[in-house]
Amino acid sequence: MILDETFSFLKTECKVQIENLIIEEARIGAHLSAVKLSDSSYGTASTLVDNQHHQPKEQRDFGDFTPTKITGQKVSFLFEIEKKSNIIDTLRIAVLNAISSKLLSSGKYKVIEDADPIELIDLDIKKTVTIVGAFQSYIRKISATDNELYVLELNKNALTDEHKKYYIPAEGYREILPKSDIVIITGLTLVNNTIDGLLEAISPNSKVIVTGHSSSLVPDILFRNKVNIIGATRIINPDLLFSIVSEFGAGFHLFKYCAQKICIVNE
Repeated sequence: MILDETFSFLKTECKVQIENLIIEEARIGAHLSAVKLSDSSYGTASTLVDNQHHQPKEQRDFGDFTPTKITGQKVSFLFEIEKKSNIIDTLRIAVLNAISSKLLSSGKYKVIEDADPIELIDLDIKKTVTIVGAFQSYIRKISATDNELYVLELNKNALTDEHKKYYIPAEGYREILPKSDIVIITGLTLVNNTIDGLLEAISPNSKVIVTGHSSSLVPDILFRNKVNIIGATRIINPDLLFSIVSEFGAGFHLFKYCAQKICIVNE
């Protein structure tokens, strides 16, 4: 899987650091989660919510990676534990993004500052474009062109009424993706572990973008799996990060107050 391979890659690149890394602070908000690691690196991810508030008493979880048992945990344990939960999936992406942040600033990769991936693709020649996830700004921009547009989504109501004509149920991805010239995938698919199946279905000739605050990880494994551009997030004011997460913040709040967009390009 993409995430397992990425963590293995990071263990090779940063073996000593990862062996000693601790989750120093974690905030899990309604929309966003964020972590600070013991090397003062920060990472974010979209929050996958566990519906545990009505769990029968015998099913209630008070174990590792539940409240009071997240901070202080070793990063390596987070990726070794066999226990499954949405919060663990969320934390794994936030931690991967935190570990990746220093490597992305090392000069090893081609990084375009203050750029959105949509600015790096040519929409003037008619193509078939598929967006995985209801990216409202991308839908507005692409629908205003002559390109053929599809939006793969679980929830049709995530699209505005004027854009519902582009809606394709998410389970239709195997039919739509192979015939798409450009595919734009939300980073949430990294958190919910659906990205592997999506990438497998995409034609090798397609231009593939993975974007969103959950997709700020080292690109090596994604680049080996058809991805051309990663739209990532760089935290530039970490002092505000946890307040934003705790106060019902969404991705656009990050870019307003404490982060900037960057693009990592596969050369």
